[in-house]
Amino acid sequence: MPAAVVMRDVEAHIAAFESPSPSGATSEERLANLGAAVVHEVLAGRTVGLMRMAVAEAQRFPDLASTVGAKARELSTELGVHLLEQVAQSDELSSLPAFAPERLRTTARLFLDLVAVPMLLRALYEVNLKTLDAEIDAHVARGVAFFLAACRNGSMS
Repeated sequence: MPAAVVMRDVEAHIAAFESPSPSGATSEERLANLGAAVVHEVLAGRTVGLMRMAVAEAQRFPDLASTVGAKARELSTELGVHLLEQVAQSDELSSLPAFAPERLRTTARLFLDLVAVPMLLRALYEVNLKTLDAEIDAHVARGVAFFLAACRNGSMS
């Protein structure tokens, strides 16, 4: 029963995320802006609290953490696909193999794993999440540069 309540909250939170239009002169800028928006949303919303609760209650409710984690990963991957599709429409990214329709789910997951997950994991241990705000843009910029280099060199699949 607790898993169902948390699942509804996770689903509502991800569905409520209003992804900004990709802005920036280059694909790197557009991805960095979208990535930063995702990280800011994750840290400002209830995501960290839900993750802390799922982990804390894992012993009492063994299925809670795994079920909620799997659903959050699935829904965030779908969001990532949507974001990458928006960015790829407007430039050379659409011609890269990593952005082919059959690879886009994997590419989106890798993008989120590089850009959002490290900050989310750090947030699990921070008492004051505002301390991470100053690091988000630089972290995302490094992740996006690495991500694009891998995509352009055919290393993402």
